[in-house]
Amino acid sequence: MNDGTAGRLKSAWEALDLNDFRFAETSAREVLTQSPQDGEALYLLGSALLFEGRLQEAVAPLRAAAALLTQRTVQYRLAHCLFGLGDLNAAEAALRREIFAFPDYASAHNTLGAVLAAQGRKQEALDALLTALRADPCHAEAAANAGAALHELGRDAEALPLLRQAAAAGPQIAQVQQNLGIVLHALQRYEEAAAAFKSAQAIDPHLAYALSSQIWAELFACDWREVGLHVEQMRRQARDGRIPVTPFVLLAVTDSAAEQLKGTQAYLREIGAGAQLPLQAVRRVPTKRIRIAYLSFDFRQHAVAALISRLFELHDRQAFEVIGYSYGPDDGSPMRARLGRAFDRFIDGRHATNEDAARHLVELGVDIAIDLNGHTEGSRIGMLARRPAPVQVTYLGYPATTGLPYIDYVLADRIVIPPEEQVFYTEKLVYLPGCYQVNDDQISVDTQPPPRNELGLPDNSFVFCAFNNAYKLRPDVFDSWMRLLAAVPESVLWLLQGSPEMERNLREHASARGIAAQRLVFAPKRPLGEHLARHRRADLFLDTLPYNAHTTASDALRMGLPIVTCLGTTFAGRVAASLLTTLGLPELVTNSRQDYEALALEFARNPKALAEVRTKLASNLRTHALFNSSHACRNIETAYRTMWERHLRGDPPIPFSVPTHTATT
Repeated sequence: MNDGTAGRLKSAWEALDLNDFRFAETSAREVLTQSPQDGEALYLLGSALLFEGRLQEAVAPLRAAAALLTQRTVQYRLAHCLFGLGDLNAAEAALRREIFAFPDYASAHNTLGAVLAAQGRKQEALDALLTALRADPCHAEAAANAGAALHELGRDAEALPLLRQAAAAGPQIAQVQQNLGIVLHALQRYEEAAAAFKSAQAIDPHLAYALSSQIWAELFACDWREVGLHVEQMRRQARDGRIPVTPFVLLAVTDSAAEQLKGTQAYLREIGAGAQLPLQAVRRVPTKRIRIAYLSFDFRQHAVAALISRLFELHDRQAFEVIGYSYGPDDGSPMRARLGRAFDRFIDGRHATNEDAARHLVELGVDIAIDLNGHTEGSRIGMLARRPAPVQVTYLGYPATTGLPYIDYVLADRIVIPPEEQVFYTEKLVYLPGCYQVNDDQISVDTQPPPRNELGLPDNSFVFCAFNNAYKLRPDVFDSWMRLLAAVPESVLWLLQGSPEMERNLREHASARGIAAQRLVFAPKRPLGEHLARHRRADLFLDTLPYNAHTTASDALRMGLPIVTCLGTTFAGRVAASLLTTLGLPELVTNSRQDYEALALEFARNPKALAEVRTKLASNLRTHALFNSSHACRNIETAYRTMWERHLRGDPPIPFSVPTHTATT
């Protein structure tokens, strides 16, 4: 390299440091015209293209530079480029070469941790990130990533000090505040979490998910001071599609299926989700049995498992082979043990990457894969992106479209998704008779609940019950409840216990509306049998909107507790209506907030009317199909057979309805 070339490259590197990428690129290309194998010029060109975001163009010069140079950061920058292009294995290899040559290079260990985390190798990722922090205790990004890795491993108490450290070291790094908020939320410190998400937005107003995460924390805290404004802002983001929001949070606050679809599509673009090249199917010996696999993060003590576990047990084993693929935690619960027995094969895939999981499903010869998570916490629906099963379905766990082109069908009913709303679903609608929601008819509750006074309830006053999670409690619905308490002297509202912040805020909201704070009674969490039994001490269940009670509604109805609901405009807001209609109680479904309040007030003031509806509910529990698991199983199996027959004929997925079967009691 002559002095002129060296001087030109030196100036170009200085320009690169000042973000003058075009000058650096031009200078590098001029040198390479004369010396095509100049390692320094190749490295400069690759770096300029990388920093400009032109990753595909940057790979070749960076690979060439890495073959010629041994200096620090060459392999590191190549790895960054490969990581950005999704070639995780090659990125890992480049980083390990960098670390072998420069073992104390903290940033290389940090990026290796990020690559390993993207592969689902959580413990290895954490080890790499902790190594980065040993090399550089002030490395804010490594501390932030280590905190995130600990969160992924369920070790939030350990993550918090690391993220506090990262926030102190890098106060202007928005992602640090974002990760801090995530961990604070997991620790149920919701108001602190909301503040962290707000700080993240102040640093980067366009940060993906920051606003929706703030709203999520505010909802769990029942901090409604500004939530209305924040929700409207998030809905605009969903419609605009430029700043991604968390899909599940959107379900809790919007009454528009169109917004849910647009918001989900923006989210999918952000995470790079989409159909990928299908894996080659493994030929297997033809059999009369259809091989189905249920995929879930929630094969544990969880609301979805409580609903669906009986279905797994009841599947016709002469017609179906049933696989459970779990990628969530083993909580050691009786439910986990029951699920392990319910399947022909139960696979713990927690440590498999999406690619590994997809290949495993192919090796198993799965005919129909049924996702039970959608875009809920812990979802690994991306394992279906390479179409490891010929037919792919979503069911039960997520009341909206997944927005994914590789999910063929969604199991629903005509109340939760009216036919005209097919346009808001990328999946084809499959209508089950009655209610889409399967229920376990083997749950029996012999436990007698304690008397009211031991539950903190008045002996002779009317008890309104609303055992939904805190995020479903919205100010306008709470206004209705407070008007009911005002109209029914000495009545109380019985709520499920949440965080101390939630209880404090709700009591303050009640007082601000002229209702004594002690008229809100909070029920502590109890084992399922005890929780179900105590429903017998309530008089009337009040539903929420825009997100109804789902499993919670089934719990109340199972125990003979009537529900008053208002028909919503999205899947999440119509579930209670579907349950009640299937149970032969459509008169408990109202069409406006005013009618909702009026009906609840009528029952509170008219003991005879309430007694009549309770008697009808008790009778219909025995005669209607809602809690007939065998009936639901037959309908779902008919849906699977239809899907499979269409696939064998080479027909594309289309919407269809499952014919009504006669239920037996």
